[in-house]
Amino acid sequence: MTNSKLPPPRLGEWDKGGDTKGNSMGNSGFLNMILKRLRLENYFSAWLILGFDMAVSACSSLVSLLLYNLLVSRSFGIGFLTWWIIGSVIASGIMFLSLHTYRAIIRYSTLREIGDLVAAVFGKTVLMGIMLILLSGARDIQQLWLLLFDFLLTFGTLVLLRIGMVTAYNILRRRMNIRHSVQRILIYGTGDKSVSQIVRLQNSKHYKVAGFLTYGKRQKGHILSGYKVYYFETEKELCWLRDRYGIDGVLFAYYTDAQAEQERLLRYCTECRLQTLIAPTIDRICDGQIPKPVRKIHIEDLLGRPEINISLEEIKAGFAGKTILVTGAAGSIGSELCRQLAQFGLRELVMYDNAETPLHNLRLEFDDRCPELKYTPVIGDVRMPSRLNYVFREYRPQIVFHAAAYKHVPLMEENPCEAVLVNVAGSRNVADKCIEYDVERMVMISTDKAVNPTNIMGCTKRLAEIYVQSLGLAVAAGKVQGRTRFVTTRFGNVLGSNGSVIPRFKEQIEHGGPVTVTHPEIMRFFMTIPEACRLVMEAATISAGNEICVFDMGEPVKIAHLAEMMIRLCNLEVGKDIKIEYTGLRPGEKLYEEVLANEENTLPTSHDRIRIAKVREYAYDNAKSVVNELESLSRAVNIPDMVRLMKHTVPEYIPENPRFREMAGEQEEKA
Repeated sequence: MTNSKLPPPRLGEWDKGGDTKGNSMGNSGFLNMILKRLRLENYFSAWLILGFDMAVSACSSLVSLLLYNLLVSRSFGIGFLTWWIIGSVIASGIMFLSLHTYRAIIRYSTLREIGDLVAAVFGKTVLMGIMLILLSGARDIQQLWLLLFDFLLTFGTLVLLRIGMVTAYNILRRRMNIRHSVQRILIYGTGDKSVSQIVRLQNSKHYKVAGFLTYGKRQKGHILSGYKVYYFETEKELCWLRDRYGIDGVLFAYYTDAQAEQERLLRYCTECRLQTLIAPTIDRICDGQIPKPVRKIHIEDLLGRPEINISLEEIKAGFAGKTILVTGAAGSIGSELCRQLAQFGLRELVMYDNAETPLHNLRLEFDDRCPELKYTPVIGDVRMPSRLNYVFREYRPQIVFHAAAYKHVPLMEENPCEAVLVNVAGSRNVADKCIEYDVERMVMISTDKAVNPTNIMGCTKRLAEIYVQSLGLAVAAGKVQGRTRFVTTRFGNVLGSNGSVIPRFKEQIEHGGPVTVTHPEIMRFFMTIPEACRLVMEAATISAGNEICVFDMGEPVKIAHLAEMMIRLCNLEVGKDIKIEYTGLRPGEKLYEEVLANEENTLPTSHDRIRIAKVREYAYDNAKSVVNELESLSRAVNIPDMVRLMKHTVPEYIPENPRFREMAGEQEEKA
C-alpha cells in the first residue's frame, strides 16, 4: 500500500535493502499497518458463518461414512456417497436456517447457543436417517452407527470450530493491544548518542526502534547497528514514511537537534500527527532513581541553552555535612533547590514555607526519592520574626537560601502592601536572623524585574536587594557584628514555574483554546528551573559576598512564538485547532525586560554565565530605616505614602500603572 500522491520511483528507493537483524521495516511495517487498520469489533458476515458450518457438516458426514466403512468392513458405492454428501448439505442447511445458528455472535457464545447447535445437529441427523431409510430401506440396524458417528463428529467439529475462532480472536486482540501500546519510532540523527538509544530501548515495553531518520539523501540506504537509515526532505515524504511503515513518533537524542529542527522536522511531525520525543540527560540521581529513557518533548527542551558547567565538587565540598535552610521551599525555585541540594551529602535540609499542601507534596516526594536524607518540613511565614527565630534556634542552619517571595506582577499591583511585607520586610527578617545566629552564607533569590522596575513587585525585590547588600557591607566594615556573607542572585522568568505562562498555556490548550498573549511583541528572558538552581548554587560558591550576581539569560523569546511552539508540540495547528488571542498589556507590565548581564552594567566572574551587577550602594542605617518605615506604612495600608517612599528610595522606579505613577509624582514625566 503506497501513497499515490508521491512519486513511486524516487520513494521506492527507500524500500531496498531487505531485512536486517530481523527488523525489516518492510514486512513488519505492513503487518503493523494492517493490524492498525483492522477493526476487530466488526462482525463476520452471517452467510459466511453459514457456509463454514455447512462445509464442516458435510466434511463430518464424509469422515463418519469412512469411519463406518472401516469399522464394519462395509463399502458403499459412489452413488450412495454422492447422495450422502448432498443429503448432509441439504439437511444441514435446513436445520441451520431454521434455528438461525449462524446469526449468533460467536465470541459471545453461551450455553443457549450451544443448545441451539445441538438441536440443529440432531435435526440434521434425523433428516439424514430418513434419507438413509429411503435409500437402503433400513435393512441393516448397524447403519444406526453411521448416524451416531455423523452426529458426534458434526457436533464436535462445529464446537471445536467455534472454540478455535474465539481463541484466534483473543490472540489477535491481545496482539493488537500490544501493538497499540508499543510505539514504533525513528531515531533522528546518526551520532553516538543516537545509536546508543538502540541499547537503551531494547527492552522497552513502550517503544520499538524502527530505524534512523536523517535530513537529505547523504546516508540513504545505509545500515547502522542493524537498522536502516531513512531520509526526509519534505513533509509529504515524512508522512509517507509514517503510512508506509506504521511510524508513531520521532525520537531526538540531542537537545540541540530538537532545537535546530523546531522549524522543520518538528513542524512536519505536527502536520503528520507524529509524536516528538526526547532522550533526556540524567540531571540528577537521588536514591538510585533516574529519569525515564524517553519522554515527550517539552517547551523547555526547545528554549534551553547548552548545558551549564558547574563545579560540582566545589559545591559539594561547600555544602556537605552542613544544615541548610531553604525558605519558600515548596515553590518552583525552592523545591528544585531542595532536590539538587539533596545530592550533596547534607547533614540536614530544613524546608520552610507557609503553603501547606505544596510542602506536604514535597515531603511525600522526598519520602519516596531520598529516604536516606535527613530533612524537616516546617510551616512558617517569613513575615513572622518569632517563627523564624524558632527555626534558626532549633536547627542552627549554616547556609540559607531565601526563595520566599510574592512574584506575580498583576497580583502585586492589586495588593502592594502584601508585596512589601513579604518581599521587603520578610527578606529583612531572614537576613537579620542570619546575622543573629551566625549563619555562614545567605543567598537571596531576586529577579530581572528589579532592574529599573516598573511595577510594585520589581521595586520590592530591589528594596530587598538594597537591604541585604547594605547589611553585608556593614558587616564587612565592622559596623554590624556578624560573619554572614550575603549573595543576591538575579535572573529572569523561569520556564514551567508556578503561575508562569507555560502551565497557563498548557491549560488553555487542553481546554481547546484560545491561548491568550498580552501583546504580539512582548518578549521575555527564560531559563529552565534546574538551570537557574545550578547557577544559584554556583554563585553561592564563587561569590566573595555582598554582591548581586546576574545570570546570562541568552536571547529573549517572544511570548507569541512560545505559544505557537507549545501548540505544535501538542500536534495541533496554530489558528486552525488552537487560536492565539492578544489581550493587551496588564498594569505594571513591560513590553521588553532589561538586559541583565552585559559589559556595560556588570563585571565578570570565574564563571562565564555569572556576572556581578554594578549597582549603587546604600548605607545600612538608611536602608534599615526605609524598610522599617515601609513595613509600618504597609501594615497601616497607607499605599500613597508607601509608594512615594519606594520611589524616593529607588529613583529608577517608574511605575507603568497610572495609579502608582500619580502617587509617585511621575505623571508629567510619563506624559
